[in-house]
Amino acid sequence: MRRVEHVMGMPVSLVLRGRHADDEAGEAAWQDALASLREADRVFSTWREDSYISRLGREEIELGDCPPEVAEVLGLAEAARLESDGAFDVRRVAADGTHVLDTDGVVKGWAVQRAAACLAALEGTDYCLSAGGDMVCRVVDPDAEPWQVGIEDPRDPSRLIARIPVRDGAVATSGFAHRGAHIVDARTGQVPSGVASVTVVAPDLTWADLDATSAFAMGDRALPWLRTRAGRVGLVVAADGTAEVFGAA
Repeated sequence: MRRVEHVMGMPVSLVLRGRHADDEAGEAAWQDALASLREADRVFSTWREDSYISRLGREEIELGDCPPEVAEVLGLAEAARLESDGAFDVRRVAADGTHVLDTDGVVKGWAVQRAAACLAALEGTDYCLSAGGDMVCRVVDPDAEPWQVGIEDPRDPSRLIARIPVRDGAVATSGFAHRGAHIVDARTGQVPSGVASVTVVAPDLTWADLDATSAFAMGDRALPWLRTRAGRVGLVVAADGTAEVFGAA
């Protein structure tokens, strides 16, 4: 049973299979997941003037005035900044010289992973929760087939270049195929070169997304850096179309 809704400015879909795929419990869990995402949008949307993160960025309020999840997200952002040697950073200087706080690169994966917790209580039910192409997957029965996640060719999104089986984990892809040049190396402010897309499979979507974005920002250093990341597997597609797998299945 597939459900789709537009939340946080992106399509969010859920596929359930098993005991609660098409009953009231499955629908209630889906509604709870959507409510969790809408709350994240209320707190973190940089498109809403009244969101906590927008007001914090304008220094109208302090961190102590915000819900505790703001400190959690900023802590994740700082960890990602340090682990990426500064390639990823939620604080940047805009073209007009003003300082901008933009947590979008953390919030998407974090919010979807948090929403997936609403589905975990469904007994005997597998789920695949997808948001803007990134997803959290779980298969309950060890004998059941894993979810098959298709990876698009960044030069031709109508074509798949790989399929990744996922039983319990998350998949995130960063690139310019759908959203244009929205990622920069925070150390230089420059759009990265040498890489077309980065796909990371990790135990949770928070870090799968952070690592995919950080690696993409590094450009041609993406693959060497990802090989140092424990518990990650995935695929890096270079600008010339060459695809290389990293990690061990």
